Amino acid sequence: MLHQGKLVAAIEFKSHVGPSFGNNANNRCEEALGTAADFRTAFREGAFGKTKKPFVGYLILLEDAPKSRTPVKDVSPNFPIFPEFKDASYADRYRILCEKLMSEELYSTAAIILSPRTASKTGAYSEMSRTTGLKSFVTNLAGHVAAEAAM
Repeated sequence: MLHQGKLVAAIEFKSHVGPSFGNNANNRCEEALGTAADFRTAFREGAFGKTKKPFVGYLILLEDAPKSRTPVKDVSPNFPIFPEFKDASYADRYRILCEKLMSEELYSTAAIILSPRTASKTGAYSEMSRTTGLKSFVTNLAGHVAAEAAM
């Protein structure tokens, strides 16, 4: 999103639909980290001109299905698994990813929403937490845009 020729906001939208959640989830995590690193480098190097730091958002839509909500079996023969990942489903792992993307300040805000395949007719979705929900995402984006427009 540009305002008066300046970058105000950039949002990465992703989706993940089964049946193969494992490898695809790893790919989505790597993409999120890589995009954040690329964006930070571009900003630092002045690729967007002289501007204050833009809003950078990450939003993923995950299929709400039994496989996305079932705890993942972890095997780590060499090092212990972090407690937050024990018995965590792919949906939980995406929520954790979003929380860490924000706590590490890689993204201004990050959200995960879950929706069943039937939602194309109903628009139904659910959220994992208030912090990583759509309302928080939109509120943060709107606040940033309003502040930028007021300057």
